[in-house]
Amino acid sequence: MKSATYLLAGAVSLTMLGSVAFAQDDQTGQVTQVNRLNNTVAIRPIQNGTVGANTTGASEEFKVKDGVSLEDLHAGNRVTYSVSETGGTKIITKFKVQ
Repeated sequence: MKSATYLLAGAVSLTMLGSVAFAQDDQTGQVTQVNRLNNTVAIRPIQNGTVGANTTGASEEFKVKDGVSLEDLHAGNRVTYSVSETGGTKIITKFKVQ
């Protein structure tokens, strides 16, 4: 009976850790492209508070979660955003223009 309890607790822990692994903390970046027809956004990440913080990497394209409006978003905006990954596709779940 104890082994079944431990097995169940382990399975629940792994399930919780697995779902958290796909969610990322808020990130900061600069919008380089907005495609309202395809509901995608390209963002160049910006590092915060480190030496060389103004250096940036390449832009990455994200799908935008259904229900998240792109109307106030324009190329050049600096944003804070959250990303989740489903089936290998990175999806912006929320963003805030700074």
